[in-house]
Amino acid sequence: MLRHISIVSLLLIALMASMPLGAAEYKRHITVAQDGSGDYTTLTEAMEGIRAFMDYTVTVDIKNGVYREKLVIPSWLENVEFVGESVDSTIITFNDHANINKMGTFRTYTVKVEGCDMTFRNLTIENNAEQLGQAVALHTEGDRLSFINCRFLGNQDTIFTGGNNSRLYFLGCYIEGTTDFIFGPATALFEDCTIYSKRDSYITAASTPQDVEVGYVFNRCRLKAAPGVEKVYLGRPWRPYAFTMFIDCEMDGHIIPSGWDNWRNPDNESTARYGEYGSTGEGGAAAGRVSWASNPDAATARRYVDEAIYDINNKWKPNRK
Repeated sequence: MLRHISIVSLLLIALMASMPLGAAEYKRHITVAQDGSGDYTTLTEAMEGIRAFMDYTVTVDIKNGVYREKLVIPSWLENVEFVGESVDSTIITFNDHANINKMGTFRTYTVKVEGCDMTFRNLTIENNAEQLGQAVALHTEGDRLSFINCRFLGNQDTIFTGGNNSRLYFLGCYIEGTTDFIFGPATALFEDCTIYSKRDSYITAASTPQDVEVGYVFNRCRLKAAPGVEKVYLGRPWRPYAFTMFIDCEMDGHIIPSGWDNWRNPDNESTARYGEYGSTGEGGAAAGRVSWASNPDAATARRYVDEAIYDINNKWKPNRK
């Protein structure tokens, strides 16, 4: 009888070993490599190797390479960290734009993050479509998302921060674009980032809901521009209660003296929540700024930076390093 049980046990072990990844067990550490040396060769395949709604963290190491994928990270995945081998050489790219088959802005993404509690490190997300319409590189819908030492490359509408009451954190990132290249309703803190304008246009187009206290906060960021670019606005309100604040940011001369635009609607001037504290550089001069933008005092500015995402909105505390 005991010998019979042992044989059955061995058969079960052999059967489980022959099952595809996920049927027997899920790994907590996954490697994606185009040369076949990892667990998967594409990021899309790797999504199938992550267990839904797990209560532990899965790390996805992504080896250098150009991953031409339209990647969706679904809502049933959470607690995942995506780590590129190097920010300049781990590249996720696609080239959809809004005027391909009339797909519109929100289907053009290269990477769409629907899940929550995600961290992305040391990688590039790019939409390299021709400049023929809106072309989103990163589209977020999830909450508590962090992006650390990442690059976001594109033109119009590079980053869409979706999801009312969602919270995002960007640290040490490079973000480039032409028009409204950071836009949406989410709360987002950008720290020590480089914001690079490729054309005379607008950096932000927040659509912060009226009942959300804080939208976009840029802390210690550097605002740069391509040669010949000399007329860029800090933002214009995509929706009336747009919230955007620049705190202790260095602004080059491409920032227009008025700073802000009302999107051809004077009524937005009484609702949009725009302002700066401690701006420096040729484009940071307060003289000439529109009268309807605010100048918060030091205590209020620090509160936006230190508490806006953390204590005001359910005490989320992302890793700020």
